[in-house]
Amino acid sequence: MGPQLLATILFDKFGMHAPLNRQSARFKVEGIDLRSARGTFAVMPLFQLIERHVLAAERLHGDDTTIRILAKSKCTTGRIWTYVRDDRPFSGHAPPAAVYYASSDRRGEHPQKHLAAFAGILQADCYNGFEPLFDPQKKVLPITPAFASPMRGGASSNWPTSRRMPARARGMANRSPQLHWRRLDALFEIERAINGRSADERQAVRQEKSKPLLDDMHAWLLRERETLSRSSEVLKPINYMLKRWTDFARFIDDGRICLSNNAAERALRGIALGRRNWTFAGSQRGADRAAVMLTLITTARLNDVDPKAWLAEVLAPHCRSSRLASARTAALGMEAPARSRQARRSAGRLTFTQRHHTARRAHARVPITRPSSYAYDKKNCPAGSVDNTGNRK
Repeated sequence: MGPQLLATILFDKFGMHAPLNRQSARFKVEGIDLRSARGTFAVMPLFQLIERHVLAAERLHGDDTTIRILAKSKCTTGRIWTYVRDDRPFSGHAPPAAVYYASSDRRGEHPQKHLAAFAGILQADCYNGFEPLFDPQKKVLPITPAFASPMRGGASSNWPTSRRMPARARGMANRSPQLHWRRLDALFEIERAINGRSADERQAVRQEKSKPLLDDMHAWLLRERETLSRSSEVLKPINYMLKRWTDFARFIDDGRICLSNNAAERALRGIALGRRNWTFAGSQRGADRAAVMLTLITTARLNDVDPKAWLAEVLAPHCRSSRLASARTAALGMEAPARSRQARRSAGRLTFTQRHHTARRAHARVPITRPSSYAYDKKNCPAGSVDNTGNRK
């Protein structure tokens, strides 16, 4: 199988989310058997290089999404984790990249293992599994949290107290959700204006323009919380944000931090759409292979590189070595099996069938010994005095 065809199969499966059984039906009419398509192991060195590049970043975007994994008797709900390095918003020169991991559940041990060597800023949601990474007593080089929630429903719905909260705020004593919306819209308008500028410039603009808006928002949330009953559904998102206000507002003092976590959300969007096609991963190993290929394809897209053409170039040496190995085996013909049998025989590693036939041949070569009384000399025996068995008559 050539590199172009192998790259097409892998890109269609993991990049365009076309299941392998559908591709098999398409290629079967052309006489191509896709069961022999194996390419993930050939790109593992590239995955490891991308992984090291991502974990060496100053700041990462992190998130996860569900994935069904076929187990022994049923499908379990696993997870695909992604960590994205994208320094372009603060004029960073490192190329963007994303790394993916697969797990069978959402236990905190998985992100803790993924980010054990990372010591920068992590932009993610407030998942409890991340908390040991922020604790200096549990991690030698703790990670700095910068909490953000995914963007939904418009440009200003990144935080829990965004457009979704004022829509449920009819029970508030101070009916000012429109003012809250305007503050959020103003914050994101400032972010759009400083996108791509240096970290120092971003910090200076935020201190001048964003900080007063954020202070007003904090005071407004404190006032509104006092007017709400404990049963109010708005109280929970308000407490969620106020409890973590320092981590939510950290972007004011650090120009490298983004106001949203959209980089990680975009990296997971294809999985959320594609899992309707392939339904589930066939095994944990299959989910791990999917994470490896998603790492390569997403990283290529982030750098404006055609993933299929790049995969074909990467897989070309592997395909050439496979063809050379096949040609060498065909040239040897039947010598290879014979040599392997001779090697096993000389090393004393015979199979049961080989031992059985060797014993039969050895038994057949044992000469027949007769008693001395029946010994005779055919030359001295008269004709007809010896029967067919060699005995005297």
